[in-house]
Amino acid sequence: MCTITMIGQRLRQASLAPRRLWLFTTKADHVYWDVQYAEDDGLVFGSEGHGVPDWLHAELEGQRLTIPHKNTDLRSLNLSTSAGIGTYEALRQFAVGERR
Repeated sequence: MCTITMIGQRLRQASLAPRRLWLFTTKADHVYWDVQYAEDDGLVFGSEGHGVPDWLHAELEGQRLTIPHKNTDLRSLNLSTSAGIGTYEALRQFAVGERR
């Protein structure tokens, strides 16, 4: 049986593991455009229906990001939209850095 602790350890020990993970969530510490992404970062998105488990929220405390939106009746954006926004911002930052 694989425990949650074992899953976290295996992820960190993987040869291609990201140096740092950013969790996109409504329970966030930062806005997604306020962080500086690195090429060896990983972006984590939960399922639309359930998000991510509480243990992952705890594991990534301080590395949770939100995508603000104006409609207060809307809990969150859909997964594909959120993934596109987050990925584009990371790539945009890389492109701006290359022009400097």
